[in-house]
Amino acid sequence: MPSSQYHLTVLISGNGSNLQALIDACASSALPNTRITHVVSNRKAAFGLERAAKASIPTAYHNLVLYKKKHPQTPEGTLAARTEYDADLSKIILALDPRPDVIVCAGWMHIVTPAFLDPIAQAGIRVINLHPALPGEFAGAGAIERAWEAGNKGDIKRTGVMIHEVIAEVDAGDAIVTEEVELKEGETLDELEERMHKVEHGLIVEGTKRVLEGIKKG
Repeated sequence: MPSSQYHLTVLISGNGSNLQALIDACASSALPNTRITHVVSNRKAAFGLERAAKASIPTAYHNLVLYKKKHPQTPEGTLAARTEYDADLSKIILALDPRPDVIVCAGWMHIVTPAFLDPIAQAGIRVINLHPALPGEFAGAGAIERAWEAGNKGDIKRTGVMIHEVIAEVDAGDAIVTEEVELKEGETLDELEERMHKVEHGLIVEGTKRVLEGIKKG
């Protein structure tokens, strides 16, 4: 890892346990010379905002509802709202001082569009995401539940977690790191979710570290 400091912006929507894993890693040797300089949430009541405040990390709240109210409730209006929202999200992040080297989507429940991705890419900022499934499997919301149901039917014997590059197609960017998770017979959904979250907490740190090491190598 480099001697110069790297900066992360973390996007969240909920509890923020993966944000906490990153906060703890930045305070240890797991992510040396790295600090989270900003946390953005699209939900006002996200507990992750309290985690950030406790760690003295600046936060921002950026919600889609106001954008939806400005446009008709039609497919075209919804697309216009999302495009405007994402463009403004990119402006918020590009105005940060310091700018992040990496944006980490850690439980960010909003599908970003090219209106966000393009200006961020042009600024040379990497965007990565945690998804509780393996590449090509269970894209989108409810991945853990869908894997658990498939396991109960005998269709699969394992699921997993990945950290991947973010592209416009949902959960389809190149995987940075993956880890398989065995599906256990008779296990409840809550038990599987608990095991998955433990894997997530380690993998989000490892994935972030690998991306930063890649930036160091140029």
